[in-house]
Amino acid sequence: MNELAQIWSYEAGEPFMFTSALFWIFFGIVLLGHALISRQRIARIGFLFLASLFFYYKAGGYFFFLLVISTLTDFFIGLGLEHFTRHWKRKLLLILSLIVNLGMLGYFKYAWFVADVWGDITGQAVETKDWLAIFSNAVFGSSFEVDDIVLPVGISFFTFQTISYTMDVYRRQLAPVHNILDFGFYVSFFPQLVAGPIVRARDFVPQLYRQFSLTEKQAWHATFLILSGLLKKIVFSDYIAVNLVDRIFESPFLYSGFEVLSAIYGYTLQIYCDFSGYTDVAIGLALLLGFRLPLNFNSPYKALSISEFWHRWHISLSSWLRDYLYIPLGGNRKSKFRTHLNLMITMTLGGLWHGASWRFVLWGIWHGLGLVIDKIFKPLTRHLPQWLAKPTGFFITFHFVVAGWILFRANNLIVAREMTKRIFSAFHADLIWPALQSNIWSYLLITLGFILHWLPAKLKENLRGWFITLHWTAKVALVALAVALLLRFRTTEVVPFIYFRF
Repeated sequence: MNELAQIWSYEAGEPFMFTSALFWIFFGIVLLGHALISRQRIARIGFLFLASLFFYYKAGGYFFFLLVISTLTDFFIGLGLEHFTRHWKRKLLLILSLIVNLGMLGYFKYAWFVADVWGDITGQAVETKDWLAIFSNAVFGSSFEVDDIVLPVGISFFTFQTISYTMDVYRRQLAPVHNILDFGFYVSFFPQLVAGPIVRARDFVPQLYRQFSLTEKQAWHATFLILSGLLKKIVFSDYIAVNLVDRIFESPFLYSGFEVLSAIYGYTLQIYCDFSGYTDVAIGLALLLGFRLPLNFNSPYKALSISEFWHRWHISLSSWLRDYLYIPLGGNRKSKFRTHLNLMITMTLGGLWHGASWRFVLWGIWHGLGLVIDKIFKPLTRHLPQWLAKPTGFFITFHFVVAGWILFRANNLIVAREMTKRIFSAFHADLIWPALQSNIWSYLLITLGFILHWLPAKLKENLRGWFITLHWTAKVALVALAVALLLRFRTTEVVPFIYFRF
C-alpha cells in the first residue's frame, strides 16, 4: 500500500524509470486500463495521453509545464502553417516554433555555459537563476533551489521531436494534426519520452488511427526486447559502471595505464548497453500498447567506418541532424569544402546537443573530423581488397570511437588528458594480472558484452525467433530466470540512464 501511495507523488530523489519497481506498478496499471478500452480509439488515446503526462510529472516534476508549452505551441503553429499560404507568414510561424523550443532548450541547458564563456571573455560575471523554480516557489509555495538551473529530463528529445513536426508541416511533407489529444499524445508518449528514440510524426501519427492489434508472437517479442534491454542496463552497464568505470574516471591518477584503458573499454560497452538497453525497453513497452517505434541502434561497434557508425548509433538523432541541419546547410550539394564544413558544423552542434561543456563540443568536432577524413579517403579505400579493408576499417573505426568516449565521459578536460597520458606513461604490464584478479566479474562482463555485440546479426535474429516460438512454459521459465538474474545484479541504488542527462 505504501508503494501505491508513493506512485502519486513526485520524489526528486527517486528516479521514475524502467529499472524502478514503482515504474512497473505504474505500467501494470496502464496495461490493465489499456486492455479495458483498447477498442475505443478516443478513450484509448486519451487514457494513454494522461498516463504519459503523469509519467513525465513523476520523472520531471514541475518541468511538466515545459512539455505542455512545447505541445501547445507546435500544435497551433502546425494549424497556422496549414491555414496561411503566404510564404512570409509561414516562415514567421516556423521561426516562432524554433524560438520557443530552442529558447527553452537553450535557457535550461546552455544558459550557465554561455554565462561562463561570456565571463571568461569579458571578465564580467553573469548571474544565472532558475526562473521557472522562482515562479513555482512564488505561485505554488514549493521550495526549489533557484541559484542553479536544473536541466529538465528529456527536454533535448521532446523539443527536437516537436521541431521535426513543425519543419515537416512547413515543408508540406506532412499534414498537421487537427486533434490536440492526438498531437499531445504523440509528443508525450511515455516509453520514449525522456531518452528517445526521437520519433517523427509521419511515422507515429498514422498509428493513432489504426485499430489496436497485438498478437501472441508480438507480445513475446516485446517481452524479449524488454528483458534484453533490462539485462543490458542492469547486468552489464550498471555493474561495470559501479565496479570499474566510475571510480577510475573519478581518480585516474590512482590507477595504472592498463586499468585506465580497461575503464575506457568498459565505458564503451557501458554507454552502448545503457542507451540501447533503454531503447529496447521503450520499443518493447510501445509494442505492448500497439505502437511501433523506430530502430535506434544496429550493432554500432561493428561499423567499418565513422560514416557507418553514425548509421548504426543513435539513428534517430543522426537522421534528425542530417534532415534538419546538414541538408538545410547545403549537405553535399555544394563544393567538397562546403560538404566538409557542413559535416563539421553538424557534428559540432550534435556534440553540443549532448551537453553544455567544451568536452561535448570537442567530442562533436572529433567525430566531424572522422567523417571528413572518411569522405576524403573513401575513394582510395574502395580499391583495397576486402580481406584487408574490413579488419583495418573495423579496428580503426572502433578505436577512433573509443578514443572519443574519453572526452564524452571524463569529468573535465584535465581528467581526459590525465587518462590519455597514463595509458602511455604508466601502463605497468606487471599489474595486469592483479587488476584482473581484483575485479574479475567486471572484466568478464566486458568481454562477454563485446562478444555478444559482435555476434552475427542472423544469429541474434535466430535467437530471438527461437525464444518467441518456444512453448509458453519454457518462455515463462526463461523470463523467471532473467528476472532472478536482474535481481541478483541490481545495485542498492537506482542508477539513472546516461542519456537522462541530455
